[in-house]
Amino acid sequence: MSRQIPAPSAARVLPGQESPRRAAIRRIVATLVVLTALVLAITPALAQSRPAPDGFADMAERLLPSVVNISTTQTVSAERGPSIPNFPEGSPFRDFFEEFFDNHGRPMPGPRQATSLGSGFIIDESGYIVTNTHVIADADEVTVTLFDDTALKAEIVGRDPKTDIALLKVEPDRDLPAVPWGDSDASRVGDWVVAIGNPFGLGGSVTAGIISARARDINAGPYDNFIQTDASINRGNSGGPLFNLDGQVIGINTAIFSPSGGSVGIGFAVPANLAKQVISDLKEYGRTRRGWLGVRIQTVTPEIAESLGMEDARGALVASVTNDGPAQEAGLRAGDVILSFNDRDIDEMRQLPRIVAETEVGATVPVEIWRDGDLTNVKVELGELEAAEDQGLLASETPHPGMPGGESEGGGADVLGMTLQPLTPDLAREFGLSESAGGVVITSVGPDSDAARKGLEPGHVIVEVNQTPVSSVGDVQTALDQAREAGRTSVLMLVQRDEAMSFLALKLG
Repeated sequence: MSRQIPAPSAARVLPGQESPRRAAIRRIVATLVVLTALVLAITPALAQSRPAPDGFADMAERLLPSVVNISTTQTVSAERGPSIPNFPEGSPFRDFFEEFFDNHGRPMPGPRQATSLGSGFIIDESGYIVTNTHVIADADEVTVTLFDDTALKAEIVGRDPKTDIALLKVEPDRDLPAVPWGDSDASRVGDWVVAIGNPFGLGGSVTAGIISARARDINAGPYDNFIQTDASINRGNSGGPLFNLDGQVIGINTAIFSPSGGSVGIGFAVPANLAKQVISDLKEYGRTRRGWLGVRIQTVTPEIAESLGMEDARGALVASVTNDGPAQEAGLRAGDVILSFNDRDIDEMRQLPRIVAETEVGATVPVEIWRDGDLTNVKVELGELEAAEDQGLLASETPHPGMPGGESEGGGADVLGMTLQPLTPDLAREFGLSESAGGVVITSVGPDSDAARKGLEPGHVIVEVNQTPVSSVGDVQTALDQAREAGRTSVLMLVQRDEAMSFLALKLG
């Protein structure tokens, strides 16, 4: 008798147990939910990362009428023979001037008409035009040529050598096509940019590239914060605009790095956010009006940070304070480290001059400083930098109180590779120092010492050690002993060199 095997059937579902079909549906729904969340998270990033455009033709057609060519003339004679202007390294205009000078940098004999070419862009339909200061340097006459070849004489409204920005004004018979400023801080490395200008006199030239780097310091001025681009920039592009893909000006093309004199893909533009305030001041006052703090500062190195008891090397170290300046009025003093200004952190020393300059003249702002191993907050009412320059205040730095007089030691002593001696009248005459100066004088420096590596030389005067004034070699040795007892590996010294005060940290041997 054969045994009958029952046909397969659906699995029996016990009470409270989910069926296989419902479990599969639930897994599919869960997967779809996760995928949807991922798409929603990625979409904003994709929206910010704009793809490479198919072309720049529409953009160029719209923007070209707003970019102008600038030509200048200058009479050069043997009696009125200027030296070659001090253009930034790689400036597109140096070659134009070199042809009028001999191999020794002297003017060629006889009167000549020197010319230069550059670029600019219209920022106001009434005829205001932005360019570089070095484009119009020493010009007798400035001519602006519009996109339709209309030539107009231009008036120089104002210029700012510190940022190499100038503002011109023409008188057109119609409204001119102006371009808007963009937010240069929103631009990122890798973003597409377009440069339009007048390279080699070939007006209306368009080049494209990307932002290669930001916040470049090329030692062109005190407020260097250049945008670096690989968009082709050559002689004649200076003063022209650097656009983002929205057709907004995010930079002013100013300099190139070029061993050959032509473009090698390294160009620099002044950021729009820096230029906008300068242009606004030039338009309203004919000059800039920058905030002024009244301090001389230097970098906080890791050694200086350690000697001050700071965990990180950041901020700007106050080396000296200007007489009757805002910082002195607020109680700032040499040795303070400025960590934030107007609620903006100072991570690097070179950030402070830009932030102060951008702050409104007369504003009272909070300043956070590191002093005597602790955080302190003060309020500073800013002055005007240009007014201080006109009054000669920037040259009147406050000498640090050094405690002249005090006990005198007959001989010198070797300290950290230096021979130190009290400042006597004979030593003061030998090194050209004031007899009333405080501190101890360095009479020799060991060639292999840390002091020599830091640039200390005979004739320099140590005014302060670890923010304590010294008037004798014994004071210096006492300060060093205290630093060693505190576990420090370096010591901070305030040194007078050629009438200037600066801090440096020496390793404790």
